Amino acid sequence: MRPTIVWPILAALAAALLLAPTVAAKDGRDIRVAGTCSASTTSKLKLSPEDAGIEVEFEVDQNRNGVRWGVVLFRNGTKVASRAHMTRAPSGSFESRFVTGNRAGVDRFVARATRSGEVCTARASIQ
Repeated sequence: MRPTIVWPILAALAAALLLAPTVAAKDGRDIRVAGTCSASTTSKLKLSPEDAGIEVEFEVDQNRNGVRWGVVLFRNGTKVASRAHMTRAPSGSFESRFVTGNRAGVDRFVARATRSGEVCTARASIQ
Protein backbone atom coordinates (compact mmCIF):
# COMPACT_ATOMS: atom_id res chain seq x y z
CA MET A 1 0.00 0.00 0.00
CA ARG A 2 1.33 3.46 -0.84
CA PRO A 3 2.15 5.80 2.11
CA THR A 4 -0.26 8.46 0.79
CA ILE A 5 -3.13 5.99 1.20
CA VAL A 6 -2.07 4.53 4.58
CA TRP A 7 -2.16 7.77 6.62
CA PRO A 8 -5.77 8.73 5.78
CA ILE A 9 -6.88 5.18 6.59
CA LEU A 10 -5.05 5.22 9.93
CA ALA A 11 -6.51 8.64 10.75
CA ALA A 12 -10.03 7.41 9.95
CA LEU A 13 -9.57 4.32 12.13
CA ALA A 14 -8.27 6.39 15.03
CA ALA A 15 -11.22 8.79 14.75
CA ALA A 16 -13.67 5.89 14.66
CA LEU A 17 -12.16 4.40 17.82
CA LEU A 18 -12.36 7.72 19.66
CA LEU A 19 -15.93 8.44 18.61
CA ALA A 20 -17.42 4.97 19.14
CA PRO A 21 -18.87 4.69 22.66
CA THR A 22 -20.15 1.14 22.09
CA VAL A 23 -17.99 -1.51 23.69
CA ALA A 24 -18.57 -5.22 24.17
CA ALA A 25 -18.43 -5.74 27.93
CA LYS A 26 -19.10 -9.46 28.04
CA ASP A 27 -15.59 -10.15 29.31
CA GLY A 28 -16.29 -8.29 32.56
CA ARG A 29 -14.82 -4.92 31.65
CA ASP A 30 -16.65 -1.80 32.73
CA ILE A 31 -17.52 0.98 30.32
CA ARG A 32 -16.74 4.42 31.73
CA VAL A 33 -17.49 7.74 30.05
CA ALA A 34 -17.22 11.33 31.18
CA GLY A 35 -20.41 13.34 31.03
CA THR A 36 -20.89 17.00 30.25
CA CYS A 37 -22.33 19.65 32.55
CA SER A 38 -23.52 23.15 31.79
CA ALA A 39 -21.51 24.64 34.69
CA SER A 40 -18.44 23.60 36.74
CA THR A 41 -20.00 20.34 38.00
CA THR A 42 -18.60 17.05 36.64
CA SER A 43 -20.37 13.79 35.84
CA LYS A 44 -19.51 10.29 34.72
CA LEU A 45 -21.37 7.16 33.72
CA LYS A 46 -20.30 3.55 34.23
CA LEU A 47 -21.94 0.48 32.67
CA SER A 48 -21.07 -2.97 34.03
CA PRO A 49 -22.37 -6.45 33.29
CA GLU A 50 -24.01 -7.85 36.43
CA ASP A 51 -25.40 -11.40 36.50
CA ALA A 52 -28.16 -11.32 33.86
CA GLY A 53 -28.35 -7.53 33.83
CA ILE A 54 -26.51 -4.28 33.40
CA GLU A 55 -25.49 -2.08 36.31
CA VAL A 56 -25.66 1.63 35.51
CA GLU A 57 -23.86 4.07 37.84
CA PHE A 58 -24.17 7.81 37.28
CA GLU A 59 -22.04 10.08 39.45
CA VAL A 60 -22.38 13.85 39.75
CA ASP A 61 -19.76 15.86 41.64
CA GLN A 62 -20.57 19.47 42.44
CA ASN A 63 -18.15 19.97 45.35
CA ARG A 64 -21.01 21.48 47.37
CA ASN A 65 -23.08 19.63 49.99
CA GLY A 66 -26.85 19.77 50.35
CA VAL A 67 -27.82 20.49 46.73
CA ARG A 68 -30.87 18.61 45.40
CA TRP A 69 -30.71 17.08 41.90
CA GLY A 70 -33.25 15.19 39.83
CA VAL A 71 -31.90 12.21 37.87
CA VAL A 72 -33.52 10.50 34.87
CA LEU A 73 -32.22 7.37 33.12
CA PHE A 74 -33.11 6.58 29.50
CA ARG A 75 -32.49 3.27 27.75
CA ASN A 76 -32.74 3.27 23.96
CA GLY A 77 -34.71 6.54 24.15
CA THR A 78 -37.26 5.32 26.70
CA LYS A 79 -37.33 6.68 30.25
CA VAL A 80 -36.73 3.76 32.62
CA ALA A 81 -36.16 5.47 35.99
CA SER A 82 -36.14 8.80 37.80
CA ARG A 83 -34.91 9.73 41.27
CA ALA A 84 -34.00 12.66 43.45
CA HIS A 85 -30.55 12.90 45.06
CA MET A 86 -28.79 15.29 47.40
CA THR A 87 -25.06 16.01 47.23
CA ARG A 88 -23.37 14.89 50.43
CA ALA A 89 -20.13 15.25 52.37
CA PRO A 90 -17.27 14.76 52.15
CA SER A 91 -17.05 15.41 48.40
CA GLY A 92 -20.31 17.21 47.56
CA SER A 93 -21.34 14.47 45.17
CA PHE A 94 -23.88 11.69 44.73
CA GLU A 95 -24.11 8.43 42.85
CA SER A 96 -27.29 7.04 41.33
CA ARG A 97 -27.24 3.26 40.75
CA PHE A 98 -29.64 1.32 38.56
CA VAL A 99 -29.72 -2.35 37.53
CA THR A 100 -31.55 -3.24 34.33
CA GLY A 101 -32.17 -6.49 32.49
CA ASN A 102 -29.77 -7.42 29.71
CA ARG A 103 -31.22 -7.59 26.20
CA ALA A 104 -29.73 -8.86 22.97
CA GLY A 105 -28.01 -6.21 20.85
CA VAL A 106 -26.76 -2.75 21.70
CA ASP A 107 -28.30 -0.80 24.59
CA ARG A 108 -27.82 2.97 24.63
CA PHE A 109 -28.06 4.65 28.02
CA VAL A 110 -28.44 8.36 28.72
CA ALA A 111 -28.34 9.66 32.29
CA ARG A 112 -29.40 13.24 32.96
CA ALA A 113 -29.20 15.18 36.23
CA THR A 114 -30.82 18.59 36.60
CA ARG A 115 -31.01 21.26 39.24
CA SER A 116 -31.93 24.90 39.11
CA GLY A 117 -29.88 26.35 36.27
CA GLU A 118 -27.70 23.33 35.54
CA VAL A 119 -27.85 20.09 33.54
CA CYS A 120 -25.40 17.16 33.44
CA THR A 121 -25.67 14.45 30.80
CA ALA A 122 -23.68 11.28 30.14
CA ARG A 123 -24.15 8.74 27.32
CA ALA A 124 -22.78 5.25 26.83
CA SER A 125 -23.65 2.07 24.96
CA ILE A 126 -23.07 -1.56 25.80
CA GLN A 127 -23.43 -4.70 23.74
